[in-house]
Amino acid sequence: MALLSVIRRWHFREGMPIREIARRTGLSRNTVRKYLASKVIEPAYPPRKSPSKLHEFEATLTNWLFRESRRHRKQRKTLKQLHRDLMSLGYTGSYDRVAAFARGWRQAQQEASLTSGKHVYVPLRFAPGEAFQFDWGED
Repeated sequence: MALLSVIRRWHFREGMPIREIARRTGLSRNTVRKYLASKVIEPAYPPRKSPSKLHEFEATLTNWLFRESRRHRKQRKTLKQLHRDLMSLGYTGSYDRVAAFARGWRQAQQEASLTSGKHVYVPLRFAPGEAFQFDWGED
């Protein structure tokens, strides 16, 4: 984003030619022209569409991770053991991919537990003079 604003400032405010901007930034002249012609603030790249080797085993791994998270700490399987179990089912990918998936799954579980609202507590303590109680009795 900063680069695009610098390119626009150089060209429109300071009147710098496209060739000089291309030389200073290391971009091609066509790229500089494209950035100047478009109204885009930051260039966006399309997301990757290549499925990983873990893609067809994600449901199984998610179920295993959920099951293991419910067990006591000493009875849980490690990620290396889960990776070995996946390999016995036909997974040919690396351990790192499984570990990255497990990290993402745990992060999502923690965020879900924080936003679930079951740990919400609102204390009913007020500073003097902040809240009043009245008794509208019929005495």
